[in-house]
Amino acid sequence: MLRTLIIIIFLGTFLPAFNQEKTDTFLQQLLTGKASPLLQHVLSNPDSFQYQIIYTEINRDEQNHPHFIHHYLHVDRNRYFNPASTVKLPTALIALEKVNELKKFGIDKNTTMLTDSSFSGQTAVVRDTSAATGLPSVANYVKKIFLVSDNDAYNRLYEFDGQQILNKQLWKKGYTDTRIVRRFVTMTEEENRHTNEITFAEKEKVFYRQLHSYSQLSFDYSKQVLVGKGHYNRYDSLINTPMDFTRHNNLPLEDLRQMLQSVLFPESVPEYQRFNISKEDQKFLLRYMSEYPSESIHPTYDTTEYFSSYTKFFLYKSAKQKPPANIRIFNKPGWSYGYLTDAAYIVDFENKSEFMLSAVIYVNRDGILNDDKYEYTEIGYPFFKEIGEIIYTYDKNRKRAYLPDLRNFKIRYNKR
Repeated sequence: MLRTLIIIIFLGTFLPAFNQEKTDTFLQQLLTGKASPLLQHVLSNPDSFQYQIIYTEINRDEQNHPHFIHHYLHVDRNRYFNPASTVKLPTALIALEKVNELKKFGIDKNTTMLTDSSFSGQTAVVRDTSAATGLPSVANYVKKIFLVSDNDAYNRLYEFDGQQILNKQLWKKGYTDTRIVRRFVTMTEEENRHTNEITFAEKEKVFYRQLHSYSQLSFDYSKQVLVGKGHYNRYDSLINTPMDFTRHNNLPLEDLRQMLQSVLFPESVPEYQRFNISKEDQKFLLRYMSEYPSESIHPTYDTTEYFSSYTKFFLYKSAKQKPPANIRIFNKPGWSYGYLTDAAYIVDFENKSEFMLSAVIYVNRDGILNDDKYEYTEIGYPFFKEIGEIIYTYDKNRKRAYLPDLRNFKIRYNKR
């Protein structure tokens, strides 16, 4: 009898952590207590909007070491959402990690990277007019990924990483639910397993050649994922069945948040979970995660389209609202198929405030995917803006035992 009771207690203690969504009263009360009618409507319908929110308090100790407290609202790693461009964060990190491992061949992130066409559906790249040199490189691709979430830049780094290496490296770091199996261009599953031959060279000198590769990884597609009630296919025909995301990319919100923490505060995570990049590369990442398109010289962007907060969902996401000088956001967002996602570290240098905020929402009232009729402007962006404002106001005013020293996050940006 006693043994049975112990087993029941054990199961009751540990099973919910794996089988139930994470929600805590504090975050729920904080948001609902300050919410506008629109946000109240969203918060009251978690099944319709499929939202997940993580607010991470950061408390410094006497030595300025950060300590993290995570607050959750409807966070469930088993609830699928399309991660869209958020997969560009780990893809860029693995690319920088791979370059770091290839330094013995005399290359770095600025070395010219020439991409060949090695299999059906592939394209070659030998020039990059957005770069200061006019030539492609890992560095310029990473810049474009964070400045404007450039899809071609992601495709090129996906090809450099290789599908097999990209996923195996992430799984080794503990991100076993993460799956990155697609470029952002129309290709078959087989074509996405093949990645291009790539050469690193300067003028006539070849430093390193990476041969065409093929991924032999097995992925768990046993759980079918169907979204919506209908969708348009690649031929613009309406198919009156849900869209199947079973074999698409997958990146749980908790994993995305943890990856961002690993870059910002590498000493705060276990060694196996850190990305093998140099201090110089970390500073490089911090710059382009937080720089606005208007501050970039190479690449240069039309700021009427790529406004300052183009990739900043929290607090702003408006062409008319310019972020104040005392606030910087280090983040990676994604938007596709009615899903909006962002994982961010937000710093207020003037008020000595810092916190992390991650969220996803689904806004697709008609249930049809690929029709470009999503409520991004009416519901999605206001959702991010308002929860950002509520958390920012709370975090700025809460008492801290030690104020953070934020000098590592103060960066000198270009001014055009």
